[in-house]
Amino acid sequence: MKLLLTGSSGWLGRYLAPQLRAAGHEVVGLDVAPGAHTQIVGSVADAALVESVVADGIEAIIHSGALHKPDIVRYPKQVFIDTNVTGTLNLLEAAVAAGHDRFVFTSTTSHMVSQRVRDGAQAEAFWMDERFYDGPPRNIYGVTKAAAEGLCRLFAAERGLDVAILRTGRFFPEDDDTHHALSGENLKANEFLNRRLSASDAARAHVVALSGIAGLGCETFVLSAPIPFTRGEAGEMVRDARAVIARHFPDADELYAARGWKLPEVIDRVYDPSKAERLLGFRCRTDFASVLDAMRTGRPLPFDHDPSYLPPKELA
Repeated sequence: MKLLLTGSSGWLGRYLAPQLRAAGHEVVGLDVAPGAHTQIVGSVADAALVESVVADGIEAIIHSGALHKPDIVRYPKQVFIDTNVTGTLNLLEAAVAAGHDRFVFTSTTSHMVSQRVRDGAQAEAFWMDERFYDGPPRNIYGVTKAAAEGLCRLFAAERGLDVAILRTGRFFPEDDDTHHALSGENLKANEFLNRRLSASDAARAHVVALSGIAGLGCETFVLSAPIPFTRGEAGEMVRDARAVIARHFPDADELYAARGWKLPEVIDRVYDPSKAERLLGFRCRTDFASVLDAMRTGRPLPFDHDPSYLPPKELA
């Protein structure tokens, strides 16, 4: 298929474009910043540009371009609305006008995180699947991604598009901009227990969803590494996460100690990716077990870590 990939210069785009081409697709990249996988420099908020690009033989759209949570300190709220909401609307309208039968949208687990989830004050870990809702998003990023999901559902209902909404967990390479108690690599490794996936797995999920969504209508999928815990352990996870981890990974504490790392004392949320495995046959290849295996064998850690990373749009 001839595909339009938005966000082609971004972190996900650099993994996704090559995987799409390896799967036999022709990829046209659209991004506000130039890049190795970007043929068209421009914004999804430009309706005329989107219409002309899609009308030039594009058969399906993967919409991974967006402003993200770290952009909150860089851009006013209106730019989030222009990019994340209006941009999504422009792409959906162009897809319908071109007669497309499917659409893949990159969303985020971030908009499932209410202030109560953020505070983590509860008797057991929040078990967060596609049905989870605990109040409105806490920032403009979450608000605009939730609105964009709503547009996807509207077009699916009104126009018969098959739409895959992919709520990705964390896969960014830079350090967390709010948590500083642990080193970046230590924090990322911990997050594979409950809320992270590799960028390569995030990209592969999009490739799978492009074909797998056909005939399913509009479906939402949480994407994260496979959960090593059971739901029955949710209470113990907030009381003594290290005991739960030791039950599943007996040598984790020793491996961590050798690096001077710390395991989490509390795990207060879990992103459940089981629906993607059930409906799409997709399962992340990188999980906490593979992180520990790399530590045992001395291989490089199976995830990206780059504290100096800046999005290409900022460098441009």
